[in-house]
Amino acid sequence: MNSTPNANRKHIVIYGKTNSGKSSIMNNLLGQEVSLVSDKEGTTTDPVSKGMELNPVGPVLFIDTAGLGDTTSLGEARVKKTIEYIKRTDIGIYIFDIEDIDIKNFKEIELEFKKYNIPYLLVINKIDKVDKEKLNYVKEEFPDSIYISNKEKVGLAELNNKLIELIEIEDDELPLIGDLLPYGSNVILVVPIDSEAPKGRLILPQVQCIRDALDHGIKCYVVRDTELKDALEEMKHVDLVITDSQAFKKIDELVPKDIPLTSFSMLFARQKGDITEFLEGVKRIRELNPGDKVLITESCSHNTSHEDIGKVKIPKMLENYVGGKLDLHFKAGHDFPDDLDEYKLVIHCGGCMINRKAVINRIKLCKDKNVAISNYGVVLSFLTNTLDRSKMIFK
Repeated sequence: MNSTPNANRKHIVIYGKTNSGKSSIMNNLLGQEVSLVSDKEGTTTDPVSKGMELNPVGPVLFIDTAGLGDTTSLGEARVKKTIEYIKRTDIGIYIFDIEDIDIKNFKEIELEFKKYNIPYLLVINKIDKVDKEKLNYVKEEFPDSIYISNKEKVGLAELNNKLIELIEIEDDELPLIGDLLPYGSNVILVVPIDSEAPKGRLILPQVQCIRDALDHGIKCYVVRDTELKDALEEMKHVDLVITDSQAFKKIDELVPKDIPLTSFSMLFARQKGDITEFLEGVKRIRELNPGDKVLITESCSHNTSHEDIGKVKIPKMLENYVGGKLDLHFKAGHDFPDDLDEYKLVIHCGGCMINRKAVINRIKLCKDKNVAISNYGVVLSFLTNTLDRSKMIFK
């Protein structure tokens, strides 16, 4: 629990043309050699990520992307991969080489920044290579930029301070339960142990709920579903029960109706996405017919078992509800299609492995295409007729 998952870090992504000094700036900000530095064009072939603690704002993730305008043989594929990172960027840094200010590449990226509402900093690098007259001319053209010399270590402190300012403005992520319950509350986490649970470990949503409870002074009790009845009888007062979505129907029958009950996935739907959109999107299930195309997307990749929630359980329950076979499509990781017009519904996982910006952009893309989107937990609650109860805590 001491290591913050990358999904919970602000993603600071560095863009710019090849050989503009992106890797050097990232290395200097981190204080260590993470990205390979070379004068050779196309040295950074794939995005390089490194987490760090940026005081006083906390954990962040720096990502050094492959250069724009890459003329090497694999340049086009690398640039495409770089562009894809925009959808998960919290804060962008665009870097110019002062001797190679290519407005065309910058304007293309700036348009994407605006499209996805991404704050960014414009950095002019290698100022030690020009005379004072040229430097003053560029400053007149780009008065709000940050001017840096990696070689002479000039301007890096200013860049660091500007990043902190932006993060403090953008840092609006909700807690999981800390704002839903008062200090000193009692919460029971129900953790069913099945083949999907990694041996000897809790899965990430469960760990993050425990940590959020600790951060907000909420007393947390962790039990299996087989011990829940005893726990409820032994505890004098319970403010909330949180369970795995797959076990919600069973837990709903065990927990008295006067005790609020929700799921890990519902909590992540609110924190990582937009619970209102997910609750609205789940209504589309009522309109599905056999043969309709449905996209089920996860933010992580793992082996499929007979209990897999996204590839086995939800499809089976959906088709049982609809009364026939659906045309189901599956995506995993950061692979999310731009062409959504053919789908009647998108069902997203809890999003514990990706940052909120990525989930929000996926929701926005669906809204732009007029395609309904919901979430694993919301869909499972709907299909088990427990949605009214699982969403009550959010009121």
